[in-house]
Amino acid sequence: MRKDLVSIADLSVEDFWRIMHTAARLKAEQKAGTARPLLAGKVLGMIFQKPSLRTRVSFEVGMRQLGGHAMYLAPDEIQLGRRESVPDAARVLSRFVDGIMIRTFAHREVEVLAEHATVPVVNGLSDFSHPCQALADMLTIYEKRGRLEGLTLAYVGDGNNVAHSLLLAAGLAGMNMAVASPQGYECDPQVVARARASAQANGCVLRFVADPREAVRDADIIYTDVWVSMGQETEQQQRVSVFDPYRVDARLVELASPDVLVMHCLPAHRGEEITDEVLDGPHSIVLDQAENRLHAQKAVLALLMGNGGAG
Repeated sequence: MRKDLVSIADLSVEDFWRIMHTAARLKAEQKAGTARPLLAGKVLGMIFQKPSLRTRVSFEVGMRQLGGHAMYLAPDEIQLGRRESVPDAARVLSRFVDGIMIRTFAHREVEVLAEHATVPVVNGLSDFSHPCQALADMLTIYEKRGRLEGLTLAYVGDGNNVAHSLLLAAGLAGMNMAVASPQGYECDPQVVARARASAQANGCVLRFVADPREAVRDADIIYTDVWVSMGQETEQQQRVSVFDPYRVDARLVELASPDVLVMHCLPAHRGEEITDEVLDGPHSIVLDQAENRLHAQKAVLALLMGNGGAG
């Protein structure tokens, strides 16, 4: 693997599957009580420009389970890019910690941090990319279906950071994917081009449509995310109006495969992008997704910070 995980685009097919298999093994060892302290004595510095539940808890617990320690660095403490430049912060932190996780708004901050840090940098979320979420999602699907190749995932909603990372991951995994987004809210063209090239090389098909019903028809997985992300609050009224036809409800789910899996990265705005009936229903695997953030991220940390010891 490369030194950092800034985007799923950083991964080769071999890297992707190594993370999947490492995550599955670390999860099994943790459940069996045979976990190894692969990162004993190691410290992860965690830069948070955005608040979080899943990201903070999963990284902190993950480092503890791996025998290391995680240090929370709040926005007011660092004031990244204001009190201290991103390159300077990267160089200084590299003298103190063994790895850096950042959850922020601007994707460029993650890229600059990785460029100047001498320790591994992991993107815990940016406005453009959410690689840890996509890895956890793929691990969850793999657990439920025993494979990724040849399955079809339908993503319904905003062409956001989660959609970008899922597209790139699907291309690596050989998974078909259909994305239904309203005009003006489609995925980034550069991400689409990169994902298409990967999909072509790995024998799967990516489709982009406007009609959510067309996207979900016979799909194995339906995935949705919030219509209004952090930082987009001023657009809320407009976005809710535009995305109203993209709500994942029972009628939409009925168009998919009878044993369809329903996914949401959480937190959910219940009644907007997804109904209670579906989110809490028998097809939903959202809590499995949430748990697998822990295991997928442990695999990434062990592989990047453990000198290959997780392999």
